[in-house]
Amino acid sequence: MFSRMLPARIRRHVIPVALIVILLAVLPATVSSDHGDSLILAVHPYLPYDELIERFTPLADYLGREIGHPVHVRIGTDYREHAINIGNGTVDLAYVGPAVYVAVVERYGEHPLLAVIETGGTPDFAGRIIVRDDSPLTEIAELRGKEIAFVDPNSTMGYLVPMHILTRDIDKDDILRHSRFLGTHINVALGVLTGDFEAGAVKEEVFFLYRDRGLRELASTPKIPEHLFIARKDLPPEIISGLRKAMFGLSGSEAGRSIMNSIKKDMTGMVPAKDGDYDVLREILRSLE
Repeated sequence: MFSRMLPARIRRHVIPVALIVILLAVLPATVSSDHGDSLILAVHPYLPYDELIERFTPLADYLGREIGHPVHVRIGTDYREHAINIGNGTVDLAYVGPAVYVAVVERYGEHPLLAVIETGGTPDFAGRIIVRDDSPLTEIAELRGKEIAFVDPNSTMGYLVPMHILTRDIDKDDILRHSRFLGTHINVALGVLTGDFEAGAVKEEVFFLYRDRGLRELASTPKIPEHLFIARKDLPPEIISGLRKAMFGLSGSEAGRSIMNSIKKDMTGMVPAKDGDYDVLREILRSLE
């Protein structure tokens, strides 16, 4: 069964949304803040470790050349550790999902925004609640009492925004009694495909990747601003400026577009980000509390 192949960090119990900020406050960071001349680019583990290293290393190499400091990729062990390391300044720049960004700002205050990614020419994205092609389920309300797979308690499209959709028709406690966290979006897609779960929540990129293998969309989430890059608070202004310039310039060359497509196939640019763009997500998170 697919469930026997899942990573050891799979969790059966849900961490309530209201506890995200509390957990960031009480758990220690796990890395040192002394990097010398090199910088750490932290990435949350939304895909398998090796795949993320492969996707983000071209960007790290490019940024290192542009700003004159080596940049190394570090993958967090889970979303929570990733957020803590950002907030404590133990990494220099980070690729974050919208929900983690909101939690970091809530707990640790504002951080310099470097860029938000664009996909298909827009800085927004959505998630999908998925079932198998042959599933008899056609409406959200029919998921009551069904086994549902999620990614991580702090995942924007792998849990939080889909829960906003699900709880319109199903009691939250019912969902939590029949759900499990599988660690990555791919694990969720595979868990639904193999029949271990009757439904799951993934970001649209992963749904499109596995749709032709036998997945069907049951519902789509609202669009919210995309993933973004942020920097630690005390990163020197000249480095922040250099990082922004390098990121904004990626879409202007074939080599730059190749670097972006390594991260996400339909990424078309990196553009300026504003904290206020994430207020819609803040309202969604408050509704879940």
